[in-house]
Amino acid sequence: MSSSHTLLHVDGHLVRVKAGSSVAAALRIAGGMGVARTSVSGQPRAPFCGMGVCQECRVLVDGRRRLACQTVCGEGMHVETAE
Repeated sequence: MSSSHTLLHVDGHLVRVKAGSSVAAALRIAGGMGVARTSVSGQPRAPFCGMGVCQECRVLVDGRRRLACQTVCGEGMHVETAE
């Protein structure tokens, strides 16, 4: 893979993004809407503020809780959207 792109896994699917992209961007590329999780009522939730304040983009990155909008994609990273 060229250094201009990064490959990562989003919910088991291989996703190619530009190097330096956020996990939130990878979610958008992988699923179209960028859904990070669902609310208690089951409604889809997605990144909202883009600066980590709203916490709507919580995901698991390599088994650790992270904010998708504040996390840069890394080669081979595993992202899970289900909490």
